[in-house]
Amino acid sequence: MDRDLDKIDQRILAELEANGRLPIVELAARVNLTNTPCSERVKRLEKSGYITGYSAVIDKERLGLGHLTVVQVSLTATAEHSLDRFNEAVRRVPEIETCLMVAGSFDYMLTVRTRDIAHFRTVLGDKINKLPGIHQTSSFTVMETVKEPVGAKARPGGPGG
Repeated sequence: MDRDLDKIDQRILAELEANGRLPIVELAARVNLTNTPCSERVKRLEKSGYITGYSAVIDKERLGLGHLTVVQVSLTATAEHSLDRFNEAVRRVPEIETCLMVAGSFDYMLTVRTRDIAHFRTVLGDKINKLPGIHQTSSFTVMETVKEPVGAKARPGGPGG
């Protein structure tokens, strides 16, 4: 963690990561500050880039997108222009939830969110396997999510709210 952050800043970040809509009044109480200094710290953390935004966590299963697949991707070449072309193309595929460049026996790991296995098969054949520079893919269906990102179970509230 950055040396510019004291323990209170670190606690503010942890609380907001768990619930980005936490009201300033409640956040201040949790980190043992009054409202104004707490609000000033949040604004400073936003301005300095430690907090890059706030978002809603959407229940994908409720939207009918309960099928999650992890796809390992190997490229034919890893020159900078090849990586750039692949990265740009991946951003245009809405079913690709995350794309991670990795060091190892393959180049990228994707998480792909679809309605079901038939929908995934279509996305794999029509979109993923047509991405620039694809050499090989290996797909793994997720049977259960054991641990989700910290904010995945956030409840209503909000800084300043």
